[in-house]
Amino acid sequence: MEAVANVLVALVAALHVYILVMEMFLWQRKPGMSFHGFDREMARRTAAMAANQGLYNGFLAAGLVWGLVAADPTGFRVQVFFLACVIVAGVYGAATANVRILVAQALPGAIALAAVLLAR
Repeated sequence: MEAVANVLVALVAALHVYILVMEMFLWQRKPGMSFHGFDREMARRTAAMAANQGLYNGFLAAGLVWGLVAADPTGFRVQVFFLACVIVAGVYGAATANVRILVAQALPGAIALAAVLLAR
């Protein structure tokens, strides 16, 4: 079960690296604009905000990777903390921006967190 939990945590980290790339580097290009359905002008006006969001997603990914490589009990605790952050961010994003964030971010975080806790 620990291997499954580690794979799920790694997938959530990869998801947040993907979001970082989309929001920080591709926001004003076709992949980034289609990510949220923005036109060129809206992407230009929101680029700084998106880059800031991308940076925070990078911090989530870095924390999850830290949790994967750190020895227990630190690794376990770091994974639980950062997965909880992912879930809170996903729920808040769903409530304030787009309900799809609940499925795209909070749900994978919750599944990974459940696996980490069950593997303990």
